[in-house]
Amino acid sequence: MNCIIIDDEATARLVVRQLCSKIPELDVIEEFDNAISAIKFLNQQNIDVIFLDIHMAGFSGVDFIQTLKDPPKVVMTTSDTDFAIAAYEYECIVDYLVKPITLERFEKSIEKIKNTSVKKPQALGATPQNSSEGEDLYINIDRRLIKLKLNEILVIEAKGDYIDVKTEKEDHRVHTTLKKIKDKLPEKLFLQIHRSYIINFTKIIDIEDNSVLIAKNVVPISRSNRPELMRRLNLL
Repeated sequence: MNCIIIDDEATARLVVRQLCSKIPELDVIEEFDNAISAIKFLNQQNIDVIFLDIHMAGFSGVDFIQTLKDPPKVVMTTSDTDFAIAAYEYECIVDYLVKPITLERFEKSIEKIKNTSVKKPQALGATPQNSSEGEDLYINIDRRLIKLKLNEILVIEAKGDYIDVKTEKEDHRVHTTLKKIKDKLPEKLFLQIHRSYIINFTKIIDIEDNSVLIAKNVVPISRSNRPELMRRLNLL
């Protein structure tokens, strides 16, 4: 299996290269100290496996994965244990190795690589998962993924290049567009009722001619979206 190593620390790259040398099936053909150079390389080469650091200056491992249209298998290498659960929401990620990496743990990772098929991930600034098939939404804030329960989301409002996700517990500002997050929300719960607003229509408390009340949020309804809202609520 051809593989590459991406890590902005030379010592970390050396450790992974030495571990790879212990595995006869692995052939390290290149290593990179930044993700941008690796993207250029992957445009010209076919790779089976990427050993990828998460936190790199300027362009993180998560940012890197989201640029790939047809990614190979990815093994994340990092000192950050907090990202482990969220990492598996990317279908191309087959394992998560926490530094310092032992040979025994590395060998188990290689076995996972051999036994795992990879589906193309759905990249999104707010979430890597098609949430219409699950109960959670992952949002990307300051290069960290935060899990939200879909049924706790109340209102999503567009604010220029950002969106505000208002939940029952707290609000979050995410650098993405309303259109991108709309594509990841299940229609059974969510509806865009204005060019700047998506609502969880199961949380509606009251409806007036031109607005709905959700918790303490008064959200405008556009004339063009009102018929669909009425249909969803079986009010037509």
